[in-house]
Amino acid sequence: MSGTHLDELLEYWANGYDWSVHERRIGEFPWVTVRAGGTDLRVIHQRCADPDAPVVVLLHGWPDSVLRFERVLPLLADLHVVVPALPGFPFAAPLADSGMSVNRIAGIVADALEELGYARYTVSGGDVGGTVAEILAAEHPDRVGALHLTNIAPQRTLAADPTKLAPDAAAYLRRSAQWFRAEGGYIAEQSTRPNTLAVALGDSPAGLAAWIVEKLESWSDESAFTADELLTWVTAYWITGTIGTSFATYVEPFALPDRIDTPTVLSVFAHDIKPEPRSYAEAFLNIRDYVEHPAGGHFAAWEQPEAYVDDLRRAVEPGH
Repeated sequence: MSGTHLDELLEYWANGYDWSVHERRIGEFPWVTVRAGGTDLRVIHQRCADPDAPVVVLLHGWPDSVLRFERVLPLLADLHVVVPALPGFPFAAPLADSGMSVNRIAGIVADALEELGYARYTVSGGDVGGTVAEILAAEHPDRVGALHLTNIAPQRTLAADPTKLAPDAAAYLRRSAQWFRAEGGYIAEQSTRPNTLAVALGDSPAGLAAWIVEKLESWSDESAFTADELLTWVTAYWITGTIGTSFATYVEPFALPDRIDTPTVLSVFAHDIKPEPRSYAEAFLNIRDYVEHPAGGHFAAWEQPEAYVDDLRRAVEPGH
């Protein structure tokens, strides 16, 4: 992101952007708070008129929030939809304690869904939310009927043995390692110096905008966000003061199962940061459908909502 672009965005944030318009819209989502796993979990709970309709759970990642799924909600009116504001992220209930690993988040989400009365559901997500989805499916195979993912847990590349993978999967490991060397500095900082970074970004709106907007723009397809949309996603972190707590999933250790047998639909969007080949995904997941898209990036539910929903529906049927 160029300095000129950032300067223009900051000038608009200070003198033209109107948060109140977006705040009202976000406040009109069907929010509920559920007591689960020893904490409060705030979720968007969009009910369908049919009480027997399938249930889908949408899990966001970093550096975004439930807003990732704003554009798919109107396309899912025939389903029960639960969109948790993951603990530590914008719009979530205040954290009672630290130590919010993805394993713990998965347990909180599972408990919340039980409190909402849902015994069986399809889980969809990417980034941090995708990792939470994998853990949910592994720990609750009786509840998670199917998965829909836009990427598989990136931590799997650390333990994968290239000698046991197909050639294109082994090549993916090399590409992934190159990406981490070139682009993964933020991961090292957020996982090893989270408190220092949290102070810097929590004290400077310009710093926060630079940190987040760079990712939103470079990880997405061209023209995925208007200036208002970028600033709304950034302002969500600023007004809730959650940039530091959003680092918890990078800091806290967690355990991933070696393999998950839940039927999985993997959506691969061309402009995502590290799109996986099918052979690599099949080493860890039960891939039932592998769908490639020529457009869209890391925030596919926002960038390509119709394509995202089409793939989600591929997963829903066997889990209903």
